[in-house]
Amino acid sequence: MVDLSKIKLLIVRLAGELGFVRMGIAPADIPAGGEHFRRFLAMGYHGTMSFLAREPERRCDVRHMLDVPADAGSVICLAVSYAPAEVKDAAGRIARYARGRDYHRLLRKRCGKLVAELSKTAPGLQARICVDTAPLLERELAAAAGLGWIGRNGCLIDSRFGSYLLLAEIVVNLPLPPDKPVKNRCGSCRACIEACPTGAIQDDGLVDSRRCVSYLTIEHRGSIPESLRGACGRWVFGCDVCQEVCPFNRSVPAGDAELRGPADLAVAPLGKMLRWEWADWDRATRGSSARRAKYEMFLRNAAVAAGNALDPAYRPALENLARHESPIVAEAARWAMKQGFDAGRGADV
Repeated sequence: MVDLSKIKLLIVRLAGELGFVRMGIAPADIPAGGEHFRRFLAMGYHGTMSFLAREPERRCDVRHMLDVPADAGSVICLAVSYAPAEVKDAAGRIARYARGRDYHRLLRKRCGKLVAELSKTAPGLQARICVDTAPLLERELAAAAGLGWIGRNGCLIDSRFGSYLLLAEIVVNLPLPPDKPVKNRCGSCRACIEACPTGAIQDDGLVDSRRCVSYLTIEHRGSIPESLRGACGRWVFGCDVCQEVCPFNRSVPAGDAELRGPADLAVAPLGKMLRWEWADWDRATRGSSARRAKYEMFLRNAAVAAGNALDPAYRPALENLARHESPIVAEAARWAMKQGFDAGRGADV
C-alpha cells in the first residue's frame, strides 16, 4: 500500500528541485471558487472571452479531469516567480510575465519531470498537467492549497514572493494529505483599486475584464473603446499597475532565471513596433507569451500607446499605419495622430 504522506514529501522535494517556489495540495472534490466565478459571469465581466462561460460547472469542479471516485483525487498546485531582477521599460510597455520565455512550455516540462518521478513510487498513477490549458480555476485551487490568497486585484499573493507568480496544476488520482488555506492579508488596503487606470477592479473583489488594460490589449480582438484608450497609457501588451502598487511586491526576490530568455520585449522601442511588418512581429514574439496578441493587435496597441505618448517623432509611422489594410489598426493610428497633433505637442506638428 502506498504511503501517501511519504508521497507528499517526495512531491515537496521534487517541486523544490524543479524550481517551484510554492507547492500545496488541494482535494479534488472542493467546489473551488464556484460562487465567485458565477458572479463574475453573471455580471458579464468576462467580456468577449466566451470560452469562460462554456460549461461553468465543469470549470468549478476538477473531478471531471480524471475518471476516479469523487474522494480519490487531489490537485498538486505549483508556482514559480517571474519577479524581475530589475525593471526596464521602453516607451511601449510589456507586462513582466511576457518579457522572457513562454512559461507554458517551461512549466509543463517541469511538471512532466515531476510526474515521471512520481510514477516510479506510485504505481497506477493517473495525472493531468494543466498550465492555462484546461477549464479549471487555478487561482482558487492555489489558494485552497495554501500557496497564497487572492487579492482584490484577482491575483494570487504570497507574503514572500508577492503576486509575480505563474501557476501550474497536476490533477492526480491520489487522495494526498491536503494543505490549509492561508489568511488573506490584504486587510483594508485599496492600493490596487485606486491605482487601476480604468477602474476595472471592483470593491467586491471582482475585476471587470471589459475595462482591464490587460484584457483590452491581449484578449480583445476589436477596436479598443475610445473612452478607455487614454487610460491604456503606454501599455502595448498587458498591464502591471495593480501589481506595481501592491505592498507585497516591494521587496520580492528575483524570479526564475530560466524564464528570462532571449525574447525580451521590454527593450523594443515603441517607434520600432509601429513599423513592424508581420515578419518582425513573428521574430520578436516567437517563444514568448506575448504571441497571444496577434500582429494586428500589437500594431493597434502600439498606435494607442503612441497617441498617449504625444511624441511627434511617431507621426511618420502613424501616418503609414493610418493606411494599413486592417481597419482596426488604421482607425487606432488616426485616433493617435489626432491626440498628439491636435493637442499642439511638438515643434513639427
